Amino acid sequence: MAITSIRFNKDEEKVLNYLKEHLHYDTSTLLKKALFYLYEDFKDREIIDKVEEKSRNNSLSFCSFNDLLSD
Repeated sequence: MAITSIRFNKDEEKVLNYLKEHLHYDTSTLLKKALFYLYEDFKDREIIDKVEEKSRNNSLSFCSFNDLLSD
């Protein structure tokens, strides 16, 4: 497991302390959650970009819920 040192300026520290107080997470947990949410946003954007590209190329198709169940 890696250990990373992070330096915060006064404003960043205020934000961190505010979130810690209101969300009741320790610093490590809060930073890990923030990192995961940022990663999740990027992965969502990748999926959205692929769907939008298929839509522009008219190669996007949908199926009904019942079709999914029958497979």
